Amino acid sequence: MSTPRETEAGVRRDLAAAYRLIALDGMDDGISTHISARLPDEAPSGEGQKEERERFLLNPFGLRFEEIRADDLVTVAADGTVLDDPTGLGINPAGFTIHSAIHAARPEVACVLHTHTVAGVALSCLAEGLLPLNQWALQFHDRLAYHDYEGIALDLDERQRLTDDLGPHMAMVLRQHGLLTCGRSVGEAFLRMRDLERSCQTQLAAQATRRELLAVSPAMAEHVARQYEAWAESPAGTALAWQAERRRLAPHSDSPDTDRG
Repeated sequence: MSTPRETEAGVRRDLAAAYRLIALDGMDDGISTHISARLPDEAPSGEGQKEERERFLLNPFGLRFEEIRADDLVTVAADGTVLDDPTGLGINPAGFTIHSAIHAARPEVACVLHTHTVAGVALSCLAEGLLPLNQWALQFHDRLAYHDYEGIALDLDERQRLTDDLGPHMAMVLRQHGLLTCGRSVGEAFLRMRDLERSCQTQLAAQATRRELLAVSPAMAEHVARQYEAWAESPAGTALAWQAERRRLAPHSDSPDTDRG
């Protein structure tokens, strides 16, 4: 989905909402995992010139996802330097390793979302990976990357291997670790993760029956994947779905849009 350049306030609101929705849907893992959002900024460089300075928003390390509000988010430079930390909690270096690598390699990616769900981690342990068994899964046909486990992501050298494995895709299974999705907006990354999570849950449920599994042909899988892509590109696609998701937070107190002060 092509989106216009957003304001910092808008990106902050969307990212805080994504954190809260991930918690609401039971896809969080205590204070672990992350969702990052690219925050382009034009900084003066002297002589009347402006230069593009890449910044990213990340969760403060110590808050649960349901606690995060727009004004809690930490602003981080491309090299990992913390530029603004309202809570004083800092960030998790392992989170920045994964997210910074993808943002640097894929300028079209505005948001990177990573989870450690039971279904996602279980799927990541299966040699066959995600199978073309259901409609949610078909959107990832030939569009899902895999990255072998290298331990907790603290080694900056892993970044190149992460991006090499991701390639042009917008979703990846981290073996023995979890799931990762990208998006050209926060909403797109969230919706893609929810579908990937449901794909994993459905496959595991079907496999648990120990009955014969009915797979879809490669031709049909490609057809459905292209249908999903066309929907995401449509004006009424991702944008409307994301607005509807955000409305799920309305009945809950402490809106992610509000400030702590």
